[in-house]
Order: sequence, then C-alpha cells, then structure tokens
Amino acid sequence: MSKLVVLKFGEGSFEQGFTVTLQIGEEHERPATEITGKLPPFPQMPLYYSHWQSSYRQIGNRYRLHAEQVQVTNVSMIQDCENTSHILRVRFNTWLRAEEFRPVREKWLERLSSSEEVRVILQTENSQLQLLPWHLWDLLERYPKTEIALASPTYDRIHKPRTPNPLVNILAIVGNSQGIDTQADQALLQECSNAEVSFLVEPQRKELTEHLWGKNWDILFFAGHSSSHRNGESGRIYLNKTDSLTIGELKYALKKAIENGLQLAIFNSCDGLGLARELADLQIPQIIVMREPVPDQVAQEFLKYFLQGFAGGESLYQSVRQARERLQGLEDRFPCATWLPVICQNPAQIPPTWDELRFIESAAPPNFCPSIRHRFYTALLSSVAITALVCGVRFTGLLQNQEIPAFDQMMRSRPGEGIDPRMLVITIDDDDLATQRKNGESLIGASISEKSLNKLLAKLNQYQPRAIGLDIYRDFKTKDPDLISRLEKTPNLIGVCKGSDGTANIGGIQPPPEIPPTNLGFSDFIHDSDGVIRRHLLFMNQEVTSLCSAPYSFSLQLASLYLLQRSGIKVKFTPEGNLQLGKTVFPKLNPRSGGYQNIDASGQILLNYRSSKEIAQQVKLTEFLSSPVNPNAVKDRIVLIGVVSRGDSPDTWSTPYGASLDEQMPGVLVQAHMISQILSAVEDGRPLVQVWSLWIEIVWIWGWSLIGVVLTWRKLSFLWLALLVSVTSSVLYLVCLSFLIWGAWVPFVPSALSLLATVGLMSIYNSKTKISSSE
Repeated sequence: MSKLVVLKFGEGSFEQGFTVTLQIGEEHERPATEITGKLPPFPQMPLYYSHWQSSYRQIGNRYRLHAEQVQVTNVSMIQDCENTSHILRVRFNTWLRAEEFRPVREKWLERLSSSEEVRVILQTENSQLQLLPWHLWDLLERYPKTEIALASPTYDRIHKPRTPNPLVNILAIVGNSQGIDTQADQALLQECSNAEVSFLVEPQRKELTEHLWGKNWDILFFAGHSSSHRNGESGRIYLNKTDSLTIGELKYALKKAIENGLQLAIFNSCDGLGLARELADLQIPQIIVMREPVPDQVAQEFLKYFLQGFAGGESLYQSVRQARERLQGLEDRFPCATWLPVICQNPAQIPPTWDELRFIESAAPPNFCPSIRHRFYTALLSSVAITALVCGVRFTGLLQNQEIPAFDQMMRSRPGEGIDPRMLVITIDDDDLATQRKNGESLIGASISEKSLNKLLAKLNQYQPRAIGLDIYRDFKTKDPDLISRLEKTPNLIGVCKGSDGTANIGGIQPPPEIPPTNLGFSDFIHDSDGVIRRHLLFMNQEVTSLCSAPYSFSLQLASLYLLQRSGIKVKFTPEGNLQLGKTVFPKLNPRSGGYQNIDASGQILLNYRSSKEIAQQVKLTEFLSSPVNPNAVKDRIVLIGVVSRGDSPDTWSTPYGASLDEQMPGVLVQAHMISQILSAVEDGRPLVQVWSLWIEIVWIWGWSLIGVVLTWRKLSFLWLALLVSVTSSVLYLVCLSFLIWGAWVPFVPSALSLLATVGLMSIYNSKTKISSSE
C-alpha cells in the first residue's frame, strides 16, 4: 500500500521561521505518525529564488506567456541560469538540514521505505514557500517513487458522487497560439486510448462556458498563453487574440464542472501557480501547472511523457514525476526544465488512475464512498450473518473441541480459594500398602486390610466426625466379626458401589454387604470424550440388573448427611426435577449446555472445582493410625478414606488441571471436590457453574461481532488493527474468566470467532471502499 505524507507549514515567514508538522500514514487512512519541528529564519531565501527566476526568464525560449511578452531573441545566458540554480539548490538544502528541522527529517527516514510509493503534500498559504523547488530536497533523492504536491491549508471534499463515463472525457481548450505550436498538444491528446476529446480552438467566452456546463468532464486541458498576477495570487488565460479570462470570471461554470465530476485540470502553459491558487479555492481535486514560463518544446514533451504514463496505468503522481524527470534530456537547451511541472492537490481527494476515471463504480472500488447509513446497514447485516454462521457451526458440535479446552484454561486461571475446612482426607499411598504387607495384613481384594480398617473406624469414632466416606470398593464379605459389627452399626459411614452400564458393557461393582443400603452412594464419574471429568453426576436411575442400586452419588450422600446433622437440611427435588438442599437449587444440565452439544446430561451439573493446590487437609493412613490426633481435625468434619497409590491399580482421573499420568487426580480427591461444591453452594453461597439460555448466548456472540464492526469502522493500518484485535480478544477472555468466577460459563470461542470474522470481513469491505472524512 502507498503512503501519504503531509507537511503542514504554520504561520511564519522567512524572517521569523516556520513551524512544520509532519504526518505519515497509509493512503486512504488517518495519519499513524505526527511530529512537529521548525525551520529557522532564512530571509535570504526569497532573494536566491528571485536571482534564479530573473536569470531563467532572461533566456527567452519561446515561452507560453502572453504573446506580446514572448522574447524571440535567445541570449546566451544558460550558464548564468545554471549557476544561480546550483546556488539556490545548495542554500535550499542547507536550510532543510537545520538542527531545528532534524526531528522531522529523522522521523521521515524512520517511517518511510525507499521502495514505497509516497505521495507528499505540502500545505501552506505562503506563496514564496510554494515557489521553492521542493523536488530538489536531497531527502527525496532516496525515494524514487515519491512526488510532491502543493496544497492549501483550507479545503473541502466534493461529496456529490460522479457519474461514470465509458471513456475519459477531456475538454481541451486551445487558446491564443501566437508564437507557439499547439498543434502538437492536440495531436498528443488525440492519441490517448479510451478517451473522448472535445477541442475548443480559440473559443469565445460564451462558447467555453456552455461547454463547461454541458457535459460531465473528467479532465480539463488548456494549451496556449497564460500568466500569473498579484505575486501569484491570481492567473489569466488567453482564449484568443482579443479575449482573456481569469478563473474568477469562469467561477460558476468551473464549479458546475467540478460538481459534475471534473477530476483533473492541466494547464500546459506558463506561470500557472496563480491559476492553481484560484482553482484550489473551487476545490478542484487535482491540478497540474508550470511554476514558471515554459518553453514550447518542454510543454509538448512533458505532455507526451505524462499521457504515456497516466493512460498506460501509472498513478497520477508517478506519471508526473517520470515525465518531469525525462525533461532532463532537454536541459542543455532549456535549463531547469525539470523544475517546471508541479501538482496542486486538494488533500480531501484521492487522485484517480486513468481506468478509475472511466469505470469509477466497477473498476475503482477505492473511490466508492458509501454513506454512513449504507456502511451501517452493511456492517449490521454482516455481523448478523457471521453470528448466525458461528452459532450454526457451534450447534453442530464442531466447536466443542475448541470450547472445552478454553473452559479448562479458565478453570486453571481462577484465583486460589484455599482448602475446605469441613473435610479431612485419609489417604492410602504406596508406602501405606507396603506397611500393611510388612505387618502381615491381608490386602486381598482391597487396598486396606480388615485389621487396619477396623482400627481406623474405631479411632475416628472417638473424635465424632459428622460423616465418614469409605471410597474403597469392598464387594466381598468381611471376615473379622468386630469389623462386621462396626460396618453395620456406624450410622454416619457411607460406602460406595458402582452402577452398571449395559450400553458400554460395564457390569458394575457390588457395595459392601455389611453397610445398610441407605448408607450407600454410587461412585460413578462422567468423563468427556477426552477422558476429563468436568461434570458432577448427582443422582441417576440404576439399571434393573445393576449390582449397585444406590440412587444418589457418594458425594451427595456425604454432603446431605453432613447438612442433615448440622442444619437439618434434607434432600428434595423441585417440580422441574432439580435437586434442592435448603434454599439452594442445583439446576441440572441440558443436552446443549455451554460448549456441550447433544450430551446425555441426566442428573448432572458442571463440576466447579475448588481452586486450590489441595482440596482439604490430608493425612496418610499409617501416620493417622500410629500418631496422636488433634481432635479438632476430625470432630464435626467429613472424613474421606481413599487410595492415592499410583502403583497397585491406581484410581486416578484426568481433570481440567491435568490429563497426563503425573497430573491426574486420585478419585478420592475428585470426590472431595464434589462434596466441597455441594457444601460451599449451600452454606457459603459459592456459585455453581451454570450456562446462559440459548438466546442470551446468541445475543452475547452477536455483541462481540458488533465490537468487530466498531474496531473496523475507521480504516486502520494492519499493525494498529492487529493490536486492537489482540487487546479486545484479551479483554474478552478476561470478561469470560470473570463470569466463570461468578458462576457463569459464557461463550468465549464463538465470541472470539465472530469478532475475528467480522474484523476480517469488514477489513475486506473497507479495502474495496473509501471512507468519507465526514465520518
């Protein structure tokens, strides 16, 4: 993409110096860089220019001035002109290398590459600044694709859309040609491809006015004599041998032509800066003039080279630069010929290419300038379409594999909560198993011997826990009479069994025969396709042939026993079939909940893991049996007994906190998280993880699509847009994480996709259109 550079000169003079503001940005976009510097006083500069101007005009090479002013004698003063031009060039660049101007120069070099096409606009009201040979600035020599144009600080955009023409419409005015050859100009124009040229040869004023009013012109061309007056503030063209006009005398006709789409005026005549100043007041988009009197052959050669480039597909600025530089071949006879052509630009307009003049609506998307309403409706419909597409893809389940890992990441990102003080976990690890074997205790079919279990239950009952959970399968009869009696008569002891699943050919595991059926809970976990436990199964209808008949989960049995003894809270169900403990309702999942699509969600809620390194205080079996116990560590607590051994038949599970073997969580600790979730929700008001309704989720996803519209409403550079999208995506993640902490799993991946898709689509749309500055 090409770059646009604007040099704005503030109020000042050569006696006081000038404040200069440099703006750099991508074409069609707002400036990305701005810096202010200063050019120091240099009162001699206008004098240097005046000396060169005087020596140049004394040569007299059949200039296209007013016919009476043409000098036919060519005095040999070429060397003097070259000398004064060299002095002017050196003094000019010395001034531009001033220390006060250095920050502007360095910022230019930092931000612009020599390989880029750069349009430079110099904005100033100072006519002496406009006269200086800015193309000789040594900085521009490093940028072969750069051309400079003059502009007024005050300007307006032409808002009326152009009516496209099948051919480039050129109105060619051939004025008074006394002493010069305008036939060559006419021949060059007639050779233009895809153009329709209308010639007015030495017209009357009325004839010219009628033509300007009567057709949609793309280019206005003048060849003949012209001159500037009042120090370059105004200009005059000579229509024929008797009539001449100022721009002011053609004001209304020219305004009509500009309103109808006139894009470019070319005055291939002398001393045109005065003409350009008056035309700029009419807001004409682009003007090409000669800054000084121009020799006849120089004018013809410039026109030839310019039309070759412009009609051949080059940009307007590159066409002018190449045509101007090719005039160097004439400078042995016409010194400083390359100084003469200059562009005058309306900064609000984008220079069209030749093809854009012909097919502005179909072949020139950059010049299509939609209204704010049109852009709004386009953006709105785009966001709705993208939201519908994303939600449709989500509904099919294609996003589940992306949403679930994002959910896990947020679970891991939550702040710590500390251990749950209502529980104690007695763990059985590899050392405990080895100790039991060393003591000659039988471990057949279990991870704790009858002797150790009897001793453990006896010691626990001394300290009066509210509930004891034995998370160990004992699907065989006990032999020790003391243990049999203890298992049967311990009312706060909850045992486990495993339900059967005929669809998966799982037979289930029987409960301990000695524990009453009312004190049993199933230990079944629900894991996703990746093996990770994210859901909490609270209750289920066991199969008829199941070896386990417990309707409630092990965790619910322990939690409800604890709450019954502490607060008298009993298990109830709402009319909708949701579990209720006290005032707390546990809404069950639906088949489509959050990132889940089409799951079996019977009796399940999302498992809101307690965010802490350890869920509860833990003590090893051997240590508990052999050491004194702090009564407060057991009294009125839930005591869980389970295996954490990783050697013999490990009972470990993948969780959002880790899926590898080393990171998997023992089943007894998963049960502890489930118990803690229930107790914390009932007693502490800790939020359960729930999901929004389908329509609220759709509105949420659409909202982030609309944010994508906001980000792309203004055309920004790729780097700025990428930065904004990155920041916005981070904000989205933090917002979703905050909602999760508060108990809501809101769509992150679909929202991010809708944001990115909208930004991408609207960026493509913006690249095909041109945004109005009024927006």
